[in-house]
Amino acid sequence: MAANTTPEAPLPVGEVSRLIGGWIDRLGAVWVEGQITQLSRRPGAGVVFLTLRDPSYDISVSVTCYRQVFDAVADVVGEGARVVVLAKPEWYAPRGQLSLRAAEIRPVGVGELLARLEQLKKALAAEGLFAPERKKPLPFLPQLIGLVCGRASAAERDVLENARHRWPAVRFEVRNVAVQGVHAVPQVVQAVKELDAMEDVDVIVVARGGGSVEDLLPFSDEQLVRAVAQCRTPVVSAIGHEPDNPLLDHVADLRASTPTDAAKKVVPDVGEEVERVRMLRDRARRCVGAFVEREERGLAHALARPSMEDPHRMIDERADHVAALLERGRRTLGHLLDRADSELTHTHARVVALSPAATLRRGYAVLQKADGHVVRDPAEVSEGEALRARVADGEFTVKVGE
Repeated sequence: MAANTTPEAPLPVGEVSRLIGGWIDRLGAVWVEGQITQLSRRPGAGVVFLTLRDPSYDISVSVTCYRQVFDAVADVVGEGARVVVLAKPEWYAPRGQLSLRAAEIRPVGVGELLARLEQLKKALAAEGLFAPERKKPLPFLPQLIGLVCGRASAAERDVLENARHRWPAVRFEVRNVAVQGVHAVPQVVQAVKELDAMEDVDVIVVARGGGSVEDLLPFSDEQLVRAVAQCRTPVVSAIGHEPDNPLLDHVADLRASTPTDAAKKVVPDVGEEVERVRMLRDRARRCVGAFVEREERGLAHALARPSMEDPHRMIDERADHVAALLERGRRTLGHLLDRADSELTHTHARVVALSPAATLRRGYAVLQKADGHVVRDPAEVSEGEALRARVADGEFTVKVGE
C-alpha cells in the first residue's frame, strides 16, 4: 500500500528502502528465464555471481547462488546460455539494489527451445503475420539496398561481392550489428527500423551465416518478427543455410537459403538481362518479319486475282452483255413501233374512209339551216326556206321548193 507522506512529513531514505524490501519479500520465489551474460566464479568463494538478461529487451538483473547450486549445472551452463532459474527476489537496502537469490538453475534444452518456437510460430501465424497476401514484391532493380549483418562477416562479403558482380552499379547501406548473443535482437531491430525509415532504400536484407539453434535464436525473437512485419520496405531473410528456418524467414517478404542466394534474388544479373534484351529484340524482329511476309503474301495473292490483274475484264464482259440487251431492246421496240405504226395506218384509213369528208367526196351533201342545224327530215324545213348545202369542195345556198 502507498505510504502517506507530505512535503512536511517525508520518509527517510532508509525507511523507503525498508518498505521496498518488504514489498519485494512478499513476491516470494519465482521461475525466471533469461540468458547468462556475465558469470563470476571466484576461486574459494562460496557464492557465484551472474547476470541474467532478457534477450528481447535491454533489461538485466543480478543473480547470486551458492556454489553447490551452480556446480550442479556448471558442465552445461556458461555465458550466453539460456536458463530457467528458481529464485527469490532480494532487496539490498544499503545500496538500494535488486537481485535474485537462485535456489535452482535449469538449462533450457534445444528440444524445449524448439517447442517454444513452435508455439510462438503458431501464435504469430494465427495473427496473420505469415499470410502470403501480406508479402510485398521486390523491386526489379533496387537502386539502394539496406544490409543488416555482422561486422566484417562472411555474410556481408557474400552479399556485397555477388550483388556487385551481378550489377556493378548497385549501392548498399550497411548496418553492422551483433548477430548472436544478448545484444543481437535490439541492434537488429534498430537497424531494420533505421533502414525502413530511409526513403531511398528499396529493399532490406538481413543476413547471417550458419550456426547452431542457439546462435540463430535472435532471428526467431518475437520483437524482431513484429518489427519486420511492420516494415513498409520489402525485407529479405538470409539467415544460416538451407536447413535453418528461423521465424524471420516466415515473416519476411522473401526467404533466401543463404546470403549468396539473397544477392542473386535481389539483384538481377546484368549479363542475363542483356541476353534477355537481345533475345527479345530478335524475337520482335522475327515477329515483325513474319508479319510483313504474311502481309506480302496476302497482298500478292490479292493482286493475283483476275479482278486485280485485269480490272476492266468484268466491265468488258458486262459491256457485251449490255450491248446485246440494248440491241435486243432496240429490235423489240422497233417491232413494237412498226406494229403500232401499221395499226395506226389501218386505223387512220378506216377513220378516213368513215369520215364525213369522204362521204361528201362520194357525192353526198349536208343540208344545214341558218343556225347550223343539220336537216335530217323534210318536215324540219318549210317551203322557200334558204338552206346551206355543204359538199366536198365547198358549200352553197339552196331554197326549199314545194
